[in-house]
Amino acid sequence: MKVRAMQSIPMKTLQSLALLAVLTVMPAWAAPPAAPLQLTLRTLDGGTFNLAAERGKWVILNQWATWCGPCLREMPEISAWVKTHAAHVAALGMAYDGITAQEFARFMRRHPVSYPVVLIDLESPPAAMPEPEDLPSTYLVAPDGSVVKHFVGPIDGAKLDAAIAAARTLHPQWPRP
Repeated sequence: MKVRAMQSIPMKTLQSLALLAVLTVMPAWAAPPAAPLQLTLRTLDGGTFNLAAERGKWVILNQWATWCGPCLREMPEISAWVKTHAAHVAALGMAYDGITAQEFARFMRRHPVSYPVVLIDLESPPAAMPEPEDLPSTYLVAPDGSVVKHFVGPIDGAKLDAAIAAARTLHPQWPRP
């Protein structure tokens, strides 16, 4: 029986393929961790929301506006989900709106939620948060303060559950909501 020799593959090509294979299967945990997000804002009720104080919980940072129909439709869903999971979840509603504080307070009386809200100064938005290109825009912050998911468009409890379950596959020590 005669065996044919395999054609020789250049070493540089083999090295490139090996590197590509490693990068393709490299787990997310191998990447350097992102620095925890730092955010402190004055809320509508006069309190302060400090993201660092929420370490150990999942935090939903929801960017929205009073004129945004999808935003208004998701607010009750987020509110109910946060209320149900209050032991391990916190949230902050961040209104990117050009209205006065009085108009904002009136709006929130008509559309109450179970979490604090802030009216973002459009001239001086928080430097720690990217300004939304589309609304609604929501960031899911893990118990260690890192952002694990950015949603563009409306969210609901099922999307939050799925994102948390996915994040917990790499960090099973993080609490279930």
